[in-house]
Amino acid sequence: MTTDLTADEVSLARLYVLRAMYLLLIVGLGADNLPELISHEPIARGVIPSLLGGIWLLAFLGLKQPLKMLPLLMFELAWKATWLLAYGLPQWTSGHRPQTWPVDFKAITAGVILTPLVIPWGYVYRHYAKTPGPRWRARGRGWN
Repeated sequence: MTTDLTADEVSLARLYVLRAMYLLLIVGLGADNLPELISHEPIARGVIPSLLGGIWLLAFLGLKQPLKMLPLLMFELAWKATWLLAYGLPQWTSGHRPQTWPVDFKAITAGVILTPLVIPWGYVYRHYAKTPGPRWRARGRGWN
């Protein structure tokens, strides 16, 4: 019988903060992205709206399972930090910015600031970095 250690490892308050972050993703992405997913040109490429729509759907799981869905928040932090370093800041310093830059910069920078504050890094370290992963190949003969 396995025991659920999450109650001891992460405070109830932190779990609610995580749920609030998933809710923020649901509301923000829903308001921003759903209209385009629902009604778009038949020839629209749709890569970015589809990716954000996938994040939106997975954020609903985060409301129920906030710790199991931490990779979603880590992905959010990774892509937003990448955009900020590779696109946002260079465009800001060069003075050459697309029309959507102010809105993008504000939303993405807020994510880069908020997400690391919400993620329980000790839990991430213990469960993602320190814990050994499953083996890479079958032992002995066969696939057992």
